[in-house]
Amino acid sequence: MKLTFENRTALVTGAGRGIGRAIAADLAAQGVRVICVSKSAGSCGSAAEAIRSAGGAAESLAVDVADGAAVAAACEKIQAEIGHVDILVNNAGITRDGLLFRMSSEDWESVLATNLTACFHWIKHLGRPMTQKRWGRIVNISSVIGLRGNAGQANYAAAKAGMIGLTKSVAREFAARKITCNALAPGFIETDMTAALAETAADAILANIPLKRYGTPADVAGLVTYLCSEEANYITGQVFTVDGGMVM
Repeated sequence: MKLTFENRTALVTGAGRGIGRAIAADLAAQGVRVICVSKSAGSCGSAAEAIRSAGGAAESLAVDVADGAAVAAACEKIQAEIGHVDILVNNAGITRDGLLFRMSSEDWESVLATNLTACFHWIKHLGRPMTQKRWGRIVNISSVIGLRGNAGQANYAAAKAGMIGLTKSVAREFAARKITCNALAPGFIETDMTAALAETAADAILANIPLKRYGTPADVAGLVTYLCSEEANYITGQVFTVDGGMVM
């Protein structure tokens, strides 16, 4: 389906692999110029090069999203060299799993900084030009774990639940300026994280998925692209599960 994008530029964090890379590629296929961001210059550079090889427009930028000052500097650089960013997809995330009594303060804080606080910094710095232009799309990639919790992932669940609250608040604040903000809550998607699961754990997970399969990055990317298009201009403050029916 060809969606409507009028000379738009998108920034996708965590674009070096997995879901983020699929989102960047899907937006580029619709004619969106994409800035691929990841902590590794090699991974985001590879994602941008793949887009250019396919005929799309893309740049790469290595940023540690957990570093608020680095995000601010990156936004200033982008606005000076590339111009206005119309679409922001906050996808970057990490896990540092462990039972709460064994979880270190460092593991708690690093997950919150990367998965949640980074969203605040990107929205704060890129959102103001959107309000001035009176058009923008913000999509935050949360997780079903933020909706239901999970033993051994208190930090990750807290961060992903926080993203949902942030999404709803931003949607209310920015609506008058014609900026939408939505969240996706993917379930188990075929990425490096799920590939590392033991066979017994994978069997238990699949037993709780009505569609009896993991999702693919493309399953998530297609919905993100739609939410960033003109066709989705009356959808804001919503959380969409992409989980094969895990959470109903």
